[in-house]
Amino acid sequence: MKPSGVGGMAVMEGVMMKNQNNYAVAVRKPNNEIVVSKSTHKNLSDKVKLFRLPIFRGMLVFIDSLLVGIKVLNFSASFFDEEEEEKNKKKKSSDKGKKKEQAVKNDEDKDIELDSQKSNALLMALAVILSIGLSIALFMVLPVLISGIFAKLITIHYVLTLLESIIRLAIFIGYVTAASRMKEIKRVFMYHGAEHKTINCIENGFELTLENVRWQSKENKRCGTSFMLFVMVISLFVFIFIPTGNLAWRILTRVLLMPVISGIAYEFIRLAGRKDNLVLNVLSKPGLMMQALTTKEPDDSMIEVAIKSVEAVFDWQGFLAEDTETSNEDEVFELEEITAEFAVTEDEEEETPAPKKKAKVDKKLVAQEVVETEKPEKIEEEKSVKPEKSIKPEKPVKPEKPIKPEKSVQVVKPSTIDDEDDDILKALDKYLD
Repeated sequence: MKPSGVGGMAVMEGVMMKNQNNYAVAVRKPNNEIVVSKSTHKNLSDKVKLFRLPIFRGMLVFIDSLLVGIKVLNFSASFFDEEEEEKNKKKKSSDKGKKKEQAVKNDEDKDIELDSQKSNALLMALAVILSIGLSIALFMVLPVLISGIFAKLITIHYVLTLLESIIRLAIFIGYVTAASRMKEIKRVFMYHGAEHKTINCIENGFELTLENVRWQSKENKRCGTSFMLFVMVISLFVFIFIPTGNLAWRILTRVLLMPVISGIAYEFIRLAGRKDNLVLNVLSKPGLMMQALTTKEPDDSMIEVAIKSVEAVFDWQGFLAEDTETSNEDEVFELEEITAEFAVTEDEEEETPAPKKKAKVDKKLVAQEVVETEKPEKIEEEKSVKPEKSIKPEKPVKPEKPIKPEKSVQVVKPSTIDDEDDDILKALDKYLD
């Protein structure tokens, strides 16, 4: 899986997708129309160089996500506020018969809408701030208070910190489980699944179509649910090294160390999204299992919204083309390596000596060749011996005598080399006698 750098979040009846400094939110209106709004948001880490470093950048990513989240949640909620206001307009207009009065009131309602949008933005900001305070109180302060009840019974610091972390994790799982049973939140979780499926589709190398997105996984390693779970787990290992103190000290250290813990969790999520190996996959498994609570299977209409949001900020066709070129280059490189390996093995086979079995066969052939080559050599030696022996006056040379070695040579053919030598020696002895 090749990382695309695209992230997102689910909103009311819509999906927000972010790519670098650009983000887009697509919302399906009550009339079934899909509205897409594109905007930019410069990350805080781009303004301060210190926050580009590891761990520090994770502290600001949470704040950036919060700021963008406020805007897109307000944008998505505004359409449903308009729907309620339009219903109220129809009721009012039905009671009034004059069109002029209705037009004047419509203009007044538009001014009211602008004011209501501003007030909604402020209310949304306050709601997010309150939600942050509630999350700190729920996931940081409350576990300390509950574990403090057992402080008199548990005197070992490590055991008390472990109990605190278990309570924190139980509260988080219970909170998510309760939220997933709410009807409105359930639809948000379905859009959350559509967001994951869309990102997984392009990162797995498939074209961004409804058919391809439909069968993709609804889990993703870079999900915020996994991030929150790692915050819970990492906090255990961080708080173990914090010296014990009174209740106020424990609460203060938990709140102040939250940015550091968030930075560490972000680095792990970032690494898990970019790399694919056994260790990271095993460590990411609990977060993926938790996403079973925060993501639901979306319908086709939700997938269409997610696709519109991605296409507004990301060139997925160019991404797939680049990925294809890279994979082709890798295949060519692997093919060159394979051909080079075959060439090396062929050279080695030419240089390596023949196997033992072949060597034995060659020896037999060589032995036969030696037998055949020895025949004329022996005859020549015998011929060369004749004149030396013919010098003797006692025994004249007979013309039939040289024929004997030839007969002995013919008889030797089916025999071995040793038998040949014996016959030749006997023939020479007779000849010399």
